[in-house]
Amino acid sequence: MAKRRLDQAILDALTGHEGPVGALALGAELGGEPRSTLVRHLAALVRTGAIVREGSGPSTVYQLARSASRQPQTAVATTPAAGPALREASRALRAYLHAPLGTRTPSTYQRAFVDQYRPNISELLPAPVARELVERGRMPGQQPAGTYARRVLEPLLIDLSWYSSRLEGNRKSLLDTKDLFQRGRSADDDSDTTMLLNHKDAIEFLVDEAPQYGGITTDVIRTVHSFLMDGLLHNPAALGGTRRILVTSTDTVYQPTQIPALLDEMLEVIAAKAREIRNPLECAFFLWVNLAYLQPFEDGNKRTSRLCANLPLLFNNCAPLSFLDVEQADYALAMLGIYERQDVSLAVDLFEWTYRRSIEKYRVLLEAMGPADPIRARYRGLLGDAVRRVVTTRATVAAVVDALKVPAEDRNQFAAILRQELAGLAPYNCARYRLTQQDTEAWIFEGRPT
Repeated sequence: MAKRRLDQAILDALTGHEGPVGALALGAELGGEPRSTLVRHLAALVRTGAIVREGSGPSTVYQLARSASRQPQTAVATTPAAGPALREASRALRAYLHAPLGTRTPSTYQRAFVDQYRPNISELLPAPVARELVERGRMPGQQPAGTYARRVLEPLLIDLSWYSSRLEGNRKSLLDTKDLFQRGRSADDDSDTTMLLNHKDAIEFLVDEAPQYGGITTDVIRTVHSFLMDGLLHNPAALGGTRRILVTSTDTVYQPTQIPALLDEMLEVIAAKAREIRNPLECAFFLWVNLAYLQPFEDGNKRTSRLCANLPLLFNNCAPLSFLDVEQADYALAMLGIYERQDVSLAVDLFEWTYRRSIEKYRVLLEAMGPADPIRARYRGLLGDAVRRVVTTRATVAAVVDALKVPAEDRNQFAAILRQELAGLAPYNCARYRLTQQDTEAWIFEGRPT
């Protein structure tokens, strides 16, 4: 079959599949085309960006890139391609990363990528972009840290949990995730379910408790990892602990450092430099790329980096970063650019694109909710304490309000808000109040005494 005809036949075959397809299955569809010829053409199509490759070895599969999806010509001419628009540097990096592994230069962790970064002098995000995104994403008015994230907490839990898990290959749908968060945990949860629920717990920790930990610290980063990987690691002692085992990466020439002392040191350096960065967007990007690049943990590094990127946004009342609509192939290439070349070009374009989408989504949600309740914002910490006291001690709302010494002028409103919080308390959301499911279920079984 002529080259052009075979290329088109491959694209036609992939168009007929909703998901990725292996070379063996494609060869069968194309009438027994020799495997060596087929693989050569597949590699060429990957390099041009027409298709994307996932996996390695016998598990390698291929599917159409979004821009190559077959549509009527009129739609192609008028509909912009999904995904981030790439700057020239990003296109050059993508071309390099699409080249065969054997042609790319092997690399390992380069601490200079962090050591040479000078907070508020160096920049990873273009400074005009970082300033604009802060202006667009910051919640108007003076509000306590974390107000923005708490106001959009319910959709944030679903968005960030699902999109982040999806980037890890999670098979649950968005609807599955919503239903799961209503149901909570059960004894027969599979790994996909556990991954999603762990994300939910980790996000609740970030929103409700991380601000009390003194900012961006290694303790917070390690705790986020512990939440995310609970029940997913063979060695429970590895939760939050820097790795002491050999790890390798597939489909890349990058080899992570295997020196435990360096992992501990660089994790401290990354957190310390992040605390100095004044622009919340630059700080978020710095954390995202550097935690993923270091790979300090046995597993779960990328998901930890995604959630920790939200810390400076949370502390500065900026729209959260949910990685809305990011595709696995785009994300993988952004990471590979950092791993292999310490080149953030693709990561910058992806980050800017998805954060703009986050800004718009949560801005609309805030507008729909109306003005923030100043009493709820002012007493958020006390409300959590009050909920715990009612549930664990069976104290009445009136007794708890007295014990917490809420000012007289705010007591009635505080009590009303407390009753709303208690009315919505369930086993699937009790973790945000640092309550166990057992205590919560017992209180509900007794008729929700208040």
